[in-house]
Amino acid sequence: MTHTEVPGTTGGRIAPLTGWRGDHDYFRFAELDRLDADAVLDVLLGRRLGVVFRGVIDAAASAELVRRFWDSPVRKRRGGEVCESLGYYVGAYHYHKPTDRYLDESAEVAPHLDDLLDVPDEPTRWFRAELDARLRRDGARLRPAEQGGRPACPVLVRHWNAQGAFALQPHEDSSQLGWPEQAGFEIQRTTERVVAAVNMCLENGEGGRLVVWNVVPDLASRTRLGLELSGSPYPVESTAGHDSLWLEVRPGDIYVFNGGHVHGVEASAPGAKRTTMAWNMGFCDDRNVVTWT
Repeated sequence: MTHTEVPGTTGGRIAPLTGWRGDHDYFRFAELDRLDADAVLDVLLGRRLGVVFRGVIDAAASAELVRRFWDSPVRKRRGGEVCESLGYYVGAYHYHKPTDRYLDESAEVAPHLDDLLDVPDEPTRWFRAELDARLRRDGARLRPAEQGGRPACPVLVRHWNAQGAFALQPHEDSSQLGWPEQAGFEIQRTTERVVAAVNMCLENGEGGRLVVWNVVPDLASRTRLGLELSGSPYPVESTAGHDSLWLEVRPGDIYVFNGGHVHGVEASAPGAKRTTMAWNMGFCDDRNVVTWT
């Protein structure tokens, strides 16, 4: 991996982002047809941008999870931060909330998530089990983030339906972890390494690709754009000069990548549905990889 500063521009135009970018060997997705926890660890340790496991989610499990998602009595609508129109979700998200509120919401939705996920071959269970087993070989472990013995929500089940260029606007997942009302919450320590995004595709029509730009914005760029505590949305013009990868996402795929890079999700074709399960994770110290939503 190489460290390169990308020069900005002057005048009235939006200057390109400055920050860290990886070399050719780093900036790629490994593609595998089975889960390999070592490949996930490569992402967590900053050795590779990402990995996609193709077709590893059982089709019957995906269909049942989608059905339960749409039938869930606690399914909610969300929009505004990084999407152009409203989406739906089951779970709890930490974005710009006091820690106690996030953990309260996580506890409230927990039994409903348990019911939704009570499906044979449900993928979050075996993914977590295999990654935890791999980490334990090195004396570490995987667990939900917690505070005062109260765990974070383990997964968001979500659907976005924007009709613009992006279903999720260009953003990154690190800046929001600096939210002052979450001071002391252990997820804030994960920014010292890699904040990884985990996504499991249950359904997806035409479009809906993941795009990742080869830049982890520095504080100067984030502050100049007023995004130092949100990480979203980045003007597309600010990614000028940075290489990008466009990843086709298919039902049954699991993909994990460094969420500190600016990334977005292409809008799906009209009438298509894109439903995923997702969380973030990272090392908060040498022995604990914590997860949150």
